[in-house]
Amino acid sequence: MKFSVPKLFLILTFLLSCSTMEKTGKHINASQILGNPDFLAISYGGYRGNSRNLEPSVAQIKEDMKILSAMSVKIIRTYNVHLPEAGNILKAITELQREDPKFEMYVMLGAWIDCKNAWTNLEPDHNEESERNAVEINQAATLAKKYPEIIKVIAVGNEAMVKWATKYYVQPGVILKWVNHLQDLKKNGELPKDLWITSSDNFASWGGGGEYHTDDLYQLFKAVDYVSIHTYPMHDTHYNPVFWGVKETELQFSKEKQIEFAMERAVEYAQSQYQLVKNYMHSLGVDKPIHIGETGWATFSNERYGNTDSKAVDEYKAGVFYRLMRQWTNENQISCFYFEAFDEPWKDARNPGGSENHFGLFTVEGKAKYAVWDLYDKGIFKNLSRDGNIIGKTYDGNLQTLINQVELPPIKHAEVFAH
Repeated sequence: MKFSVPKLFLILTFLLSCSTMEKTGKHINASQILGNPDFLAISYGGYRGNSRNLEPSVAQIKEDMKILSAMSVKIIRTYNVHLPEAGNILKAITELQREDPKFEMYVMLGAWIDCKNAWTNLEPDHNEESERNAVEINQAATLAKKYPEIIKVIAVGNEAMVKWATKYYVQPGVILKWVNHLQDLKKNGELPKDLWITSSDNFASWGGGGEYHTDDLYQLFKAVDYVSIHTYPMHDTHYNPVFWGVKETELQFSKEKQIEFAMERAVEYAQSQYQLVKNYMHSLGVDKPIHIGETGWATFSNERYGNTDSKAVDEYKAGVFYRLMRQWTNENQISCFYFEAFDEPWKDARNPGGSENHFGLFTVEGKAKYAVWDLYDKGIFKNLSRDGNIIGKTYDGNLQTLINQVELPPIKHAEVFAH
């Protein structure tokens, strides 16, 4: 078959266009991203101050995206679409893609869901939903239509069903209503058909806890495209420390090895929570992918998890947890939106030493914590900065200085641990 020069030019142009789109990932959908270890996931918030009134600029977000991209992170999770940050993240990614067509970053967009009277002086009504929920969902849909090449997942609610969220939790029927609404928009062609819809919630409220076993939850399992669970062994070093501690038989080993054993049990605890959800889902006759919407380990705490209580948090233990969690999830094709990329001081503004302020892999100033020292040593952060600060290491990279400040978990008899 012969082609004229103009036709041949058009064909070559088309093929080049397709190749470029593949490189930029514009044809990649959620099913190809989630569970793919080549697309590491992370939770991201770019707030630098102790209040979300000070929004990160597009330029600041671009700096952050370059740092995460250097780490092979290719999908981030956001939380509140009604705040300017969500739109600015999408603008930042778009600008980076224009500057470099090979730049890849996708978004799991979170729509916040509340009950009626949440965050007010009135008594929360957990059987009614907030009027704002519709605004949040509509904004999420609007952004997904505007940025279909970037937004690959919408999550309806963030820990919105778990009953310990006493200020705002809702019944599963509310989440189900909005998941079905977004699925209907997909069916009607108003949203991309390959956009995945989920809800990101604590493992217990996804069936890991018996009190949550309701028909609405069953219907929710059927309605979502995948299940997004949260698991936080760190919190349970205080609230349910059945796995936490050093066995007496392990005292013969080095300090680092004792911590390794303790952190392996913490990961096994997370795995057991994942399995509880999977078992419950299968008992319903449902088979959907399950990914981890959140897990993490703080690096400092002056309260429940610090050296005056469970002795769980420091940069060393957090680094071991990060390594083990990435290893397990990557090997088992589970996406893990690790919490979180950067420290955010607004999360517990009244207590700067509170654990919520210290979950980042990087400090606010842009110093790499122990969890990513190995990446720093590979030179991947060279020429990258945050707010004018060249990326460096905490503790000046001195591991012994860090180890000297680390407390061992409590020592326990072997029979105390849960099996």
